[in-house]
Amino acid sequence: MMVVGVLTLVVAARGSVELGGLTSAMVGAGVACFGPLVGAAADRFGQRTTLLAVGIANSIGLGALAWIAFSPLPDFVMLATSFLIGATAPQVAPMSRSRLVSIAQTKLPAEQRPKTINAPLAYESAADEVVFVFGPVIVGVLAMAFGAWAPLAGAAALTLFSVTAFALHHTSPPARAHNELETALAPTSDLWRAPLLVTVAGIFAVGLFFGAMLTSLTAFMQDFGQADETGILYGVMGVGSAVLAVGVTWFSPKFTLRYRWLAFAAVLAAGGVLLQTVTDISSMIVALAVLGLGIGPLLVTLYGFGAARTPAGRSATVMTMLGSGVIVGQSLASAMTGIVAESVSTQAALFLPLAAAILALLAGVVNWLLTPAGKLPQATGPLQVP
Repeated sequence: MMVVGVLTLVVAARGSVELGGLTSAMVGAGVACFGPLVGAAADRFGQRTTLLAVGIANSIGLGALAWIAFSPLPDFVMLATSFLIGATAPQVAPMSRSRLVSIAQTKLPAEQRPKTINAPLAYESAADEVVFVFGPVIVGVLAMAFGAWAPLAGAAALTLFSVTAFALHHTSPPARAHNELETALAPTSDLWRAPLLVTVAGIFAVGLFFGAMLTSLTAFMQDFGQADETGILYGVMGVGSAVLAVGVTWFSPKFTLRYRWLAFAAVLAAGGVLLQTVTDISSMIVALAVLGLGIGPLLVTLYGFGAARTPAGRSATVMTMLGSGVIVGQSLASAMTGIVAESVSTQAALFLPLAAAILALLAGVVNWLLTPAGKLPQATGPLQVP
């Protein structure tokens, strides 16, 4: 709702699609710069304190932007506010994953952890799919019903109340005592190891795909005079993807993470190739259905690798890095695809989801080379990846 809501607001208030894309990209830039730092603060000072602080700041920023966009203030004030909105994004989804993984690691016997961890990661990824499908739809409904300011006002209220409830929930990890920090937290340098970085690169490519697909699909539907039905059509991909993401828990243990990355990225690329052949809405539905078979399980797989490669005590940091990668990719691709669709053609814009899928596949090849046959050497237990 933040990225799409900012785009909708600025286009309506200032009458510039280019400025709207730039403003929404600034949200992604804020997330890129400060999202992992929010996760690091949660690992060090506890999720409760961190979430309460950023949740309040984010709500204020969203409300302020809804007013600034229609005010006589110059564009740079609006851009700066959007950056602050991204910088204070509460990162609830990554922290939820962090809590669930930590509970599984600390409360269960080692032999039960891999399958149990797969289940909440699959659920979280399915929830992400629902968010990416219905977030834009909710923005559109609120904007049509009340005005372009309404989606951000709704996001501000949602952030204030829901994030506060999540922060105060009893599963929120407490702050670490000062004498625990040195032994409980792995050094920051462990976050820059190649296997973890390639996982971040893979999930960034997924974010690029989300942004490019939604924006290019909007341009495609606009060509047919049915832009207001984009969200419904997008649901063809999202619903199938969410169902298959949950179905990951029933995959055979022999179909390991290492293979899944390559397999589902290849399916995503195949769907991207189909996109280049679409000529009408029916053929677009077929392409979206194929894309849905790849994107959901790929997202679950990437979070599985992230959980397995998390250094000690850095769960919130790593999950926030991955969550930020999705948002940054979405913001960047939305802006780029909008420019391509306007200045070149819809067909050129439809190539960008394929490019994102190819990047995800290339990252999977690099991951294959970096991941030796055997067990992932991290705290999630015996996750087999040959």
